[in-house]
Amino acid sequence: MTPFERYVGMLEGKKVDFVPRTPILMQFAAEFIGSNYACFASDFKTLVKSNEKCAKYFGVDQLSCISDPYRETHGFGSEVKYLKDAPPRSTHPLSENTDMGLLMDPNPLKSERMLDRVNAVKLYKEKFGDEYSVLGWVEGPAASAATLRDVSIFLMDLIIDEPFTCELMDRCLETCISFAKAQIDAGADTIGIGDAIASQVSPDIYENLILPREMKLIRAIKDMDAYVKLHICGNIAHLLPGISSLDIDILDVDHMVNLADVRAILPKRVAIAGNIDPVEGILRGTPESIRKRINDDYQLVGNPYLVNAGCEIPSGTPYENLKALCEPIRYRSE
Repeated sequence: MTPFERYVGMLEGKKVDFVPRTPILMQFAAEFIGSNYACFASDFKTLVKSNEKCAKYFGVDQLSCISDPYRETHGFGSEVKYLKDAPPRSTHPLSENTDMGLLMDPNPLKSERMLDRVNAVKLYKEKFGDEYSVLGWVEGPAASAATLRDVSIFLMDLIIDEPFTCELMDRCLETCISFAKAQIDAGADTIGIGDAIASQVSPDIYENLILPREMKLIRAIKDMDAYVKLHICGNIAHLLPGISSLDIDILDVDHMVNLADVRAILPKRVAIAGNIDPVEGILRGTPESIRKRINDDYQLVGNPYLVNAGCEIPSGTPYENLKALCEPIRYRSE
């Protein structure tokens, strides 16, 4: 099977040869080809080459466009600074003002950093056609709003200024949808939604303010015939009942969340990806411990399942450890 056939087959409930491998690779990938994070986040050709080389060397079934959370923020008018050995830094256009008239109107086909990601999708498709799954990426409505206001200010907004917060998230939602569409039009078969800030709020705030907007975004992406992955870093155990109502295809699960609880709460059709601790389990683990953990997790979760760590594979991870993570695990019929 091709990587794409393997990936889609798992999501569609079909028997595949072995479990798809979808680790999140960013700084590690850049350094694997002798580059750095600044080049990876600013130049789609570096991002594509990095992921391509890792996919072929380690055995990865999906080529990703994820790099950092500031593509849309830059489209709204922020200034982004690239760092050689760390993710980019961004200013927050509304950190001192709630006037949304200060924001620019992001255009995925004209805004420099958004277009760079669209071009990454195009280049993947030009080079590989349908051989690999291609993962596009957008920041969710809450995450986008948080980058515009700054995280601590946004968390306060959710409590003390609900009308403004909802208006800002709705503005971000429009951009999320248009950015997803541009990537799907370019050839992405899956859109990842990063809404990490959601892990920091209560179930009530999540279900009343954030989840309805995620639901609209997911519905829009599904209407474009793409798969949807939800990625919320951190402990989302308290959010699982709400997440279970979303029409997602994949949920990334971080290492502090119990996989058995996730499988018990989520609909059976949702593929679970994860959830080894990226540092203690991957960076500092051994090939033997990684193989055992992945096999144990697959045994626990069953199908559909995707091999992944809890989040990004850290810089400095021994090659043999990532090789072990991506070793083929035979599909097990239930």
